[in-house]
Amino acid sequence: MKITRTDVEQVALLSRLEISDQEAERFTQQLNAILEYMDVLNKVDTEGIEPTAHVLPLKNVLREDRVQPSLDRRLALSNAPEEEEGYFKVPKILEG
Repeated sequence: MKITRTDVEQVALLSRLEISDQEAERFTQQLNAILEYMDVLNKVDTEGIEPTAHVLPLKNVLREDRVQPSLDRRLALSNAPEEEEGYFKVPKILEG
């Protein structure tokens, strides 16, 4: 499967990215090099190899959930630049 310059330009359009002609050409070459390497990897004999998500046997170390008292509201708000009705007051970021 080959990536064409048209494919790169279409993805850039859908991603709302402006790319130059040189970038489109470079990305086309780079993506095709990645796909060629994937073809090489697909030829590797993996018979009898167990699929893994990570090369090391990692395990999450979790602590037991325990109910404990939370930070006092007044203390939490003591360093807030602004506070309103017992809550942090932050600038509005959404229009409308």
